Amino acid sequence: MGKTDTSPLDILVIGELNMDLILNDLEEFPQLGKEKIANDFNLTMGSSSAIFAANCSRLEQTVGFCGMVGDDDFGKQIRDQLLAFGVDVRHISISKTHKTGITAVLRYDDDRAMVTYPGAMEHFSLAQIDPDAFENARHLHISSLFLQPGIKTDLFDIIERAQSRGMTTSIDPQWDPKEQWDIDFTKLVGRIDFFLPNEDEFLSITESSTVKEGINEIRPHLGDGTIIIKQGTEGATFVSSNEVKKIPGYTNDTPVDTVGAGDSFDAGFICQILNDTSIEDSIRFGNITGAVSTTEAGGTRAIQSRKHVQEIAKKKFSIDDFTG
Repeated sequence: MGKTDTSPLDILVIGELNMDLILNDLEEFPQLGKEKIANDFNLTMGSSSAIFAANCSRLEQTVGFCGMVGDDDFGKQIRDQLLAFGVDVRHISISKTHKTGITAVLRYDDDRAMVTYPGAMEHFSLAQIDPDAFENARHLHISSLFLQPGIKTDLFDIIERAQSRGMTTSIDPQWDPKEQWDIDFTKLVGRIDFFLPNEDEFLSITESSTVKEGINEIRPHLGDGTIIIKQGTEGATFVSSNEVKKIPGYTNDTPVDTVGAGDSFDAGFICQILNDTSIEDSIRFGNITGAVSTTEAGGTRAIQSRKHVQEIAKKKFSIDDFTG
């Protein structure tokens, strides 16, 4: 999708970019010093942020991306794939000194382990983002804070820059590989519109053993912000300063791949919010896109269009109501 420098965007994404090497159907889980067999593999564009951007574009939003890749084949492949999804890539920086990151995903039974080489994304910060990227965009989404130390350091400056231009904001923190969670989340949740952790991330961030305990811990800091706690097939719980409500999810009894389901939820939710849909109905649609995502391998194959999502949801999950 070609765009001029002044073309308006619905969504500006700031996030990590890497390739995913997915080893499927491992016969045994890997052990040091021993070779194990995988019965299938995929090499595809990875990263939470890229999956979100691609799926938002497929859901009929105009999307631009700010990130960093290496000057290598993987970097070119990522840019080409994003372009094929209709994402504006002119604000993706190309590093001459750092390679494009890659994540090895090891899938065994119903679980998975991931090992990431961050590469160029570790060296990406606000200094590499063209100020023009923030012009003419309606919404800013940031993901994977802990894989991007420069973005994490500059986070509140980035939020301020976006909000000074009238943009709404959302953040999906993703997991902290070091499990330090070294961001002032009590400050963060009151500064943005939507905070989108999954349940494990939420419990770690709030240092809580139950969702209820975590809600009681962080709710006094919310202000006008909203937290959406993603809970897989159980659905999602939204928390505001005056309301807590759980929206049921959908179960795929034969999931092909759960990689990217949370990012697909984010895409469905944010796209509906930008269509002036209520928070509850936006969460319901996010639950739908998250569930539909599990019907195909990879995080982007199942979300082909809004119409296709509705067709799969009706066939697979007997959903007829697509309110909003």
